[in-house]
Amino acid sequence: MNTKTKKIILAVLIIFALLVIIGFSGAIYLYFWLEKDLPNFKKITDYNPPLVTTVYTRNGKVLGYFYKEKRFLVPLKEISPWVIKSFLAAEDAHFYEHGGVDLIGIFRAALKNLEAGTIVQGGSTITQQLIKSLLLSPKRSYKRKLREIILAYRLEKYLTKNEILTIYLNQIYLGQGAYGIEAAARTYFDKRAKDLNLAEAAMLAGLPKAPSKFNPYKHFKLAKERQRYVLDRLKELHWITPKEYQEAKNYHLILKSEEDPSWKQGAYYLEEVRRWLINKYGEDAVYTGGLVVKTCADLKHLQAAKQALRQGLIASTKRRGFRGPLLHLTPAEYEKFLNQAQNTSRSNSTQNWLKVLVVKVKKQGAWVRFGNKRGFMPVKTMSWARKPDPSKAPEEVPKIKDARKVLKAGDVVYASIVKEEKDKTILALEQEPQVEGAIFSLDPRNGKVLALVGGYDFFKTQFDRVTQAKRQPGSAFKPIVYSVAMDNGFTPASIVMDAPIVYEDLQRNSTWKPENYEGIFFGPTLLRTALVKSRNLVTIRIAAKIGIDKIIQRAKALGIEEDFPHNLSIALGSVAVTPWELCRAYTAFARLGTYIEPYLIQEVKDPWGNTLYQAKPQVKKALSPDTAYIITYLLQQVVQDGTGWRARVLKRPVAGKTGTTNNEQDAWFIGFSPYLLTGVYVGFDEVKPMGKYETGSRAASPIWVNYRLKVEKDYPIQDFPRPDNVVMLRIDATTGKLATPSSQKVYLLPFKKGTEPTNSDQESPLNEGKSLNDNLLKNVF
Repeated sequence: MNTKTKKIILAVLIIFALLVIIGFSGAIYLYFWLEKDLPNFKKITDYNPPLVTTVYTRNGKVLGYFYKEKRFLVPLKEISPWVIKSFLAAEDAHFYEHGGVDLIGIFRAALKNLEAGTIVQGGSTITQQLIKSLLLSPKRSYKRKLREIILAYRLEKYLTKNEILTIYLNQIYLGQGAYGIEAAARTYFDKRAKDLNLAEAAMLAGLPKAPSKFNPYKHFKLAKERQRYVLDRLKELHWITPKEYQEAKNYHLILKSEEDPSWKQGAYYLEEVRRWLINKYGEDAVYTGGLVVKTCADLKHLQAAKQALRQGLIASTKRRGFRGPLLHLTPAEYEKFLNQAQNTSRSNSTQNWLKVLVVKVKKQGAWVRFGNKRGFMPVKTMSWARKPDPSKAPEEVPKIKDARKVLKAGDVVYASIVKEEKDKTILALEQEPQVEGAIFSLDPRNGKVLALVGGYDFFKTQFDRVTQAKRQPGSAFKPIVYSVAMDNGFTPASIVMDAPIVYEDLQRNSTWKPENYEGIFFGPTLLRTALVKSRNLVTIRIAAKIGIDKIIQRAKALGIEEDFPHNLSIALGSVAVTPWELCRAYTAFARLGTYIEPYLIQEVKDPWGNTLYQAKPQVKKALSPDTAYIITYLLQQVVQDGTGWRARVLKRPVAGKTGTTNNEQDAWFIGFSPYLLTGVYVGFDEVKPMGKYETGSRAASPIWVNYRLKVEKDYPIQDFPRPDNVVMLRIDATTGKLATPSSQKVYLLPFKKGTEPTNSDQESPLNEGKSLNDNLLKNVF
């Protein structure tokens, strides 16, 4: 070999070596260039996709969902084996064999695609698909594909196969707004992923290729073809038997989406939960964090409360009269209206209401049309429909006996179906209330809120009158005043004068002349009777005696943190509070001394089951057990012998107090048993009179009763335990002393030991003439 040849060989070797070095260096450079800024994913808990937050009732029923993407995180053990086999057969049969990239699979897919003349199989493994979905953009490029391969190999080193498959089945989009297998199972078959059969699993496994194209709701035939492909793959792989194949192929699929209960039941409760969660964890965590929230809500209580409130508000609006039709049409507009979709039935109150068109009216009633049907509305169903006049109660005006005074042809009104007859439907005139209200119910033993309904219709207004509406409680505040009196020398047998009082405000140069609701005066009155009959003037005299500061201190000790002016009107409930606040204060009576903070949420967990929050009841001592028992006993008398009489229908020990403000602007009833405390409020959002006699007794307590009748039987009969330091004595209703055989009316009343009357001749130490001098009241207002 001559020198020239040697030089050529040497040059070739040098060039080859340089090329190898350059290639190797290029490969290293390429790797580090691709590796630069690659996402990190080292453990399954790094997987943090947008998940549905699920809110449960105390009984494990779903109250609602919060989400941006409908995805539920489920472990592999809660996924049907048919799902796992089907997805592997369709997407990556060698998943458990390769290291992230399946070169044989890529070659096999290429041959299949060439043979079919189109793309029927993809070469990407499940690991690669997961990388593309989670960590890379969907943009097609060589750089992205190479990064995908690097990450796929890397991911397989950090996670087990089962972990990768778990993430994949939870991450993948399967159409119809469903992300992950659990959401898809609920969306397409109203099932959980663990309950899917082979036929259903095969159909879902066919979706990743083209979720919209193979959506069975939209393209059932294409979806069935894709399902057949998945079943064929399972059979080819011998993962199913011929019998299983045949049964799955012939299985009759029933498409059904799980109903979303959100905002359909307990909407106000759910909204309060949403606000609480956002305040504590932030909006992103609530809508994407997959929180698992267990509330104290009870669907039975929620439904009963909503129904009772709606019935009560409808009854209230009818007592005020008929505001007029929803609209009035000319004959030329009739058919257009009848053909509109809005003329279909709508859910309202406890039955379906219709928008009906009045076509003829005579004295005996109105003939109406709705859609292609006809009906008749007898005048007796509109007997309530007088012209509104707040100065007159319904019993003070004649009932409507001529339908022509209420309706005329062309009117569109709401109507409910009374009964269906062969040739026509009998209907009743209805009217949606403008008056609003709230009902709030909790277990005073533990503070759990079982029901919260903040208004007539959540979709008309999300303003929650339980937590947001501050209204004067009126006489519902009086038990707080009388609880202070029990600690400052008064007893249920104290005699106080019920007589006119005029207070002078020297600073404002004005006077205040409080009156009883009845507008009359009753003279010397037993304190027991003053609370039971809600006598304003007695309450004012007591408040003046014990002092405004003590009343304010007691209210704040009971959790009412409002600003109290330094005047006697606060004793009559002039300071506005929310139903939540007032019910919280009343828990001290139900609990015999300690008030408890009501709470909606028992527990919050993250998607992996870790507890983020656990409720701890907050209890504070507010008054002595003896005082609490005496007030509770007197409030039982309110039910037995006073304005809370409607609650007697429960035939159980119940304590309660009504409240009515000036001109019947607000109406309340707070009633409780040892196991359940419920508050009801009724009034207009823009404060104005509801009408004559629209009191706590008439407007609020029927709502309370209707709710409690639905749930009371779930609790055993239970009375309030009497403290050892309280004694019971028979008292003469006139003198306030021990009853004698000659006593005309006698009450059994509680006393703290040492404060009870000892004989029938005893002069009451708090007799009006000696202890409550009206001169003490001047300038207090």
